[in-house]
Amino acid sequence: MGEMAVPRTSFWRTLWTNAVFAPRTSLGFMRIDFVLGTVFIIPLTQMVFFAFVARLGGDSVAFTALGNAVATVTYSSVFSVCQTTDSEKWQGTMEHLLVSPANRLALYFGRGLLPILISLATVTAGLAYAAFFFGVPISAADVPSLAVSVALTAFAMVGFGLLLGGVALYLRTSIILGNIFLFAGLLLSGVNFPVSALPLPLQLAGDALPLTWGLAAIRASVAGATGWSIGILWVAVAVAGAISFAAAISLWEVFERRALSTGSIARF
Repeated sequence: MGEMAVPRTSFWRTLWTNAVFAPRTSLGFMRIDFVLGTVFIIPLTQMVFFAFVARLGGDSVAFTALGNAVATVTYSSVFSVCQTTDSEKWQGTMEHLLVSPANRLALYFGRGLLPILISLATVTAGLAYAAFFFGVPISAADVPSLAVSVALTAFAMVGFGLLLGGVALYLRTSIILGNIFLFAGLLLSGVNFPVSALPLPLQLAGDALPLTWGLAAIRASVAGATGWSIGILWVAVAVAGAISFAAAISLWEVFERRALSTGSIARF
C-alpha cells in the first residue's frame, strides 16, 4: 500500500488565511482597544515624556519628538509579532504548527501583513503629533518621500519582530526579549540623541538594528533630502528588512531544534 499524499494548501491561500486569522488567535492585538491604544495613545505619551526630558536637559525637543514618533513602531512590529510565539505555546498549538505541511514562508509573511499596516498607522500618528504639538517641520513636498521611508521602516521592523519571535521559541517568554530590543533601540538608534554621540562600538551595534536605518531615512525625508542621499538610506532599510525576514525563515529550524532539545517548545 502506497503512502498517502499529504495535502498542501497553496502559498497564497496560506498567506491570506494567516493574515486574517492569526491576529485573532496568536498575535494578540486584534481587540479594537489595543489597536487604538497602540496607534493613538502610546506615541503621544512616549513623545511627551521624552520631550520633557529633552527640554529639561536643554536638548532639541523637535529632534527627540521625531525620534520617538518613529520608535513607537516597536510596540506593533516587535512586541506584538514576537509574542505570537508565547500565544502559540499558551494555546497548545505550537507543536501542531511545526508539523503542519503549510508553506513556512507563507506563514511568516501572512502573520506580518496586519502588523505592517498597524506599524504604518502608528508611525503616521506619531508624525502627526510631532508636527502639531512639537513643531517638527513636515512640508507637503516631503510627504511622498516620507511615505516611502515610513513604509520601508514598517516592513523592516516587522521582519525584525518575526526574527525575535523565532528566537523566543526556546525562551520562557518573549516579553523580556522584546523589552531588551525596545530599550536598545532607544539607546542605539538615534531616537533621543544622534548616533554619532555614541562610542564607536555602540555605533556599530546600532547599525545592526533596522530602526537605526529607518529613523535615519525618516529624518532625511523630513529634512527634504532627495536623490542619492535618500535613495541610499531606502536601500539600507530595505536590505535590513530583507535580512530580517530571510534570517527569521532560514534560522527557524535552528531555533526549533534548540527548543526541542531544551523542552521549551511547549513551555510557557
